[in-house]
Amino acid sequence: MARRLQIVLLALVALALLAPKAADARIAYPKSIAATGNSLTRAAGTGFLPWTDNPAGSWSTGTDASVNSHYLRLLALNPKIRGKNYNDARSGAKMGELAAQMATVVSQRADYVTVEFGGNDVCASTETAMTSVSDYRAQFRAGLDRVTAGLPNVKVFVASVPNIYHLWQLYHDDLFAQVAWSTFGVCRTMLANPTSTAQSDVDRRARVLQRIVDDNAALAEVCALYRQCLSDGNAAFDANFTKDDVLHVDYFHPSLKGQAKFAAGTWAVSYWGP
Repeated sequence: MARRLQIVLLALVALALLAPKAADARIAYPKSIAATGNSLTRAAGTGFLPWTDNPAGSWSTGTDASVNSHYLRLLALNPKIRGKNYNDARSGAKMGELAAQMATVVSQRADYVTVEFGGNDVCASTETAMTSVSDYRAQFRAGLDRVTAGLPNVKVFVASVPNIYHLWQLYHDDLFAQVAWSTFGVCRTMLANPTSTAQSDVDRRARVLQRIVDDNAALAEVCALYRQCLSDGNAAFDANFTKDDVLHVDYFHPSLKGQAKFAAGTWAVSYWGP
């Protein structure tokens, strides 16, 4: 009996030693954060002046309390990150610019970097002008190569491309949206002729949606090749955004409410989310 008890106790000790400690399983909070991307990450149009960037409202590095960005959530967990939030995104940027933005991230020695690209690669004047999936994939990989070479211990979080077809579903029969999309040439590949039911337009929208799906698959596949990278599992693409989440100026970019929803949805699947 004593022998059996000894064996059981030894087994329990061995299991305790092999089991990961909760503290070890939790990734350390970063002391700095940088954002790469385009106008979505610059929170374009959400400030006092329309058509201008408002980085304070960014889902990633913003300081607007109503958005509760990744930065503010991390600040609540780690005060050492205070003031070390760098928004390196540029309105109008395509994936081909990621490597250059990552070079800036490396110079800032950021511990955590968010990536949000794809809207401008899909939204073009014509379908032939869209970034090909192969180029998109290669450009994304070049960006990851740049940052992981310069910052081997960086943590990269990649947001999927939002579902622009869902935006068309929300607003295609809204007169104000129709006027804005036509006047400003907003994402013509998806939003041109918004009320048309002609088969050519139906097919065009379906092809552009498929391109977004393919781009998101490329993001996930490439990200999985790097130990420093985590993709959002299509959280941004699957987000059930509403009309209130969209700016009522260009009827395209997220409002502050939309930025908050983007922040919450991506944070939930980030390194430190629930």
